[in-house]
Amino acid sequence: MSEYIIQTVGLTKRYGEKTAVKQLNLTIRKGEVFGLLGLNGAGKTTTTLMLLGLTEPTEGFATIEGMDCTRDPIGVKRVVGYLPDNVGFYGDMTGRENLYFTGRLNGLPEEVIRERTEMLLERVGMTEAADMKTKTYSRGMRQRLGIADVLLKDPKVIIMDEPTLGIDPQGMRDLLSLIRELSEKDGRTILLSSHQLYQVQQICDRVGIFVSGSLIACGTIAELGKQMEREGKYVLELAAEPDNEALSRLLSGIEGVDGIEREGESFLIHSRMDLRRRVTMELTANGYTLLGLRQKGGDLDEIYSRYFEKAEREQQRTEDKSKRNRALERLKDSLRPGQRKSGGA
Repeated sequence: MSEYIIQTVGLTKRYGEKTAVKQLNLTIRKGEVFGLLGLNGAGKTTTTLMLLGLTEPTEGFATIEGMDCTRDPIGVKRVVGYLPDNVGFYGDMTGRENLYFTGRLNGLPEEVIRERTEMLLERVGMTEAADMKTKTYSRGMRQRLGIADVLLKDPKVIIMDEPTLGIDPQGMRDLLSLIRELSEKDGRTILLSSHQLYQVQQICDRVGIFVSGSLIACGTIAELGKQMEREGKYVLELAAEPDNEALSRLLSGIEGVDGIEREGESFLIHSRMDLRRRVTMELTANGYTLLGLRQKGGDLDEIYSRYFEKAEREQQRTEDKSKRNRALERLKDSLRPGQRKSGGA
């Protein structure tokens, strides 16, 4: 049996001339919390729809628990629970009544529905609100009831779309803790899509970064940070006193420094190598007191920004090359025999 529960091979979706998802090759392990990151329109929702069998790929395929998501969508839905970004319930029914309704839709026996409903309401912290009509629920309460709703059929995989969006800080902490518990205690696989990087960093085992329909990076946060370093991109954040013009000149003159810039009360030192030791020695030798020194790149927002900027540069180079090629073709056409415009008599 494969250790991977979700796999995609060359998964592609085009809408006319627009490619929403391009050649997605992805594997997600059993029991893993995987974060799919990207701006709105990056391809996250389209990927989710293909995994759920709600839209067919143009090319490639996806499998969950060995079942083809396009050819066997019913089988996939038996093992997958889906929590959308805006959970919908019948507002004139209570939380408990909504869960009973979902259980019956899934063909569960009444005894199982009653037992699981009570257990899940307690687990998500909704016992006291269970008999309130859901139209009175806050967004955080709906999200927690939504998780109970998803868990009723005991899925092996849970797909969540922006699960923490619009939730207050305490509700967010509770929800993130519950998501980790579903993975660590239950052994469920969690795939969540989001653009809220800080929350994702707290709970995900691995992340994939989506830009313009392409998965441009995938791995643990530590792996992605090291990949940036291997590509020769280091940013050292430094604060020292006295903070004067001489300090700026000293930093600029250190061997290996490509450039410096100010960020508040700190300097950002750009280089192609790790300069922490060299910078520390230079500052000490010249009588400066080091107040702070940090190699940037370990936070997910920094990693995402750098990958995103890299992808934008590569896309711009591709577009520029395409424009040059088209211009060259037009020039060649204009110079072919019979294509030149004749002058006046």
